Amino acid sequence: MSQASAHPPTGGDAVNPASFHSFGEFYPFYLSEHSNRTCRQLHFIGSTLGLGCLYGLLMTGQLRWLFFGLLCGYGCAWIGHFVFEKNKPASFKRPLYSFIGDWRMYFDIWRGKVSL
Repeated sequence: MSQASAHPPTGGDAVNPASFHSFGEFYPFYLSEHSNRTCRQLHFIGSTLGLGCLYGLLMTGQLRWLFFGLLCGYGCAWIGHFVFEKNKPASFKRPLYSFIGDWRMYFDIWRGKVSL
């Protein structure tokens, strides 16, 4: 069983993401907020496109790539949450933990610990 499905959904607004005191406490909640496969896929796509844009920034020095990277990453993630997961992104209340959680989930997908 993947980590994403190992944690039951928490009911969205029933848990306040600001109440977590460590990333270790937050990450299982983060995964539960990404139980929908399409939402996880959109996160993965957005993060991959964001890395591509980071590469574009590093290669050209043009700051527009930073804008494109943020647009790809957050745009895909927010579509996943609002359209498929039907919840609000935790980044609205815990932006740093959510950013870290997105990259942890991304690498957990690559390692096969979270299903895509």
